[in-house]
Amino acid sequence: MNISLGIIAGIIAGAFWGLVFLAPELTRGFTPIQLSAGRYVAYGLIAAILVSRSWRRLFATLTWREWKALAWLSFTGNIIYYFFLAKAVQTGGIAMASIVIGLLPVVITLVGSRDAGAVPLRSLLPSIALSTAGLSCISWQHLQSGSPAGLLYASGALASWTAYAVGNSRWLARLQSVTPHEWSMLTGLVTGAEALLLAVPALSSGAPQHSASEWLYFAAVVTSVAILCSIIGNGFWNYASRALPLTLTGQMIVFETLFAALYGFLWEARWPTIVETLAMGLLVSGVASCALAHGPKRTSVAPTL
Repeated sequence: MNISLGIIAGIIAGAFWGLVFLAPELTRGFTPIQLSAGRYVAYGLIAAILVSRSWRRLFATLTWREWKALAWLSFTGNIIYYFFLAKAVQTGGIAMASIVIGLLPVVITLVGSRDAGAVPLRSLLPSIALSTAGLSCISWQHLQSGSPAGLLYASGALASWTAYAVGNSRWLARLQSVTPHEWSMLTGLVTGAEALLLAVPALSSGAPQHSASEWLYFAAVVTSVAILCSIIGNGFWNYASRALPLTLTGQMIVFETLFAALYGFLWEARWPTIVETLAMGLLVSGVASCALAHGPKRTSVAPTL
């Protein structure tokens, strides 16, 4: 695997994923269930088109076990996660939600340190300490203004995405016959099928309160999120997940936090404070420390995206 390319892919994925924190602000008149259903129905439709050429080969390759894994990963990492995230943003704000989600690198790195052949935990302690310091540095001034409900929803998002990130990384390591892009499209296909169960009650529950132009605006936002975050972002993330060990993959999620905070500053039309700037510096230093801990001797040939 090529660690440098994996890190670059993780950074790009974070840049696209950070946009999901803006969607609930852009569509405040719509419920989190509507956002989740709309985004993932769009994701499923686009994924079905993109994976259609490989469908026969993939169907012959995957067993019932892989399809069950896709169903679980799709529900946990997409539908449930985005519902909790949207609720967290709408009740506690972008900054608070992005900070709590920012605990993902620490949690996933700790889980990954138990994998066979993983970098020893003691080598990862500087990275974990830097990431934790950065999150602590920025959180004290934002979490005080966040509502208890917002923190609860953000914690739910943290738990669901941790389960997804760990499971997804391990399945990608097993399935060498499926490319990261194909796995992302299959995830989208299954997520779209699951989202259809939410679509009718979710999209009809609020329809009387919205005009046709508002529904068109909503459709444009969720489709944009589906393309940028789910199709493109997930593709880069799956590449990073296969190219990097789990202990380093977890650190890549820092960039979702950083870009989400950046987009939040732009949305709020303000510069980051000194404390926020220091926190972002600590987070980036944590990633750099983790990359150094893995060393150049662990590299090999990268997979095909």
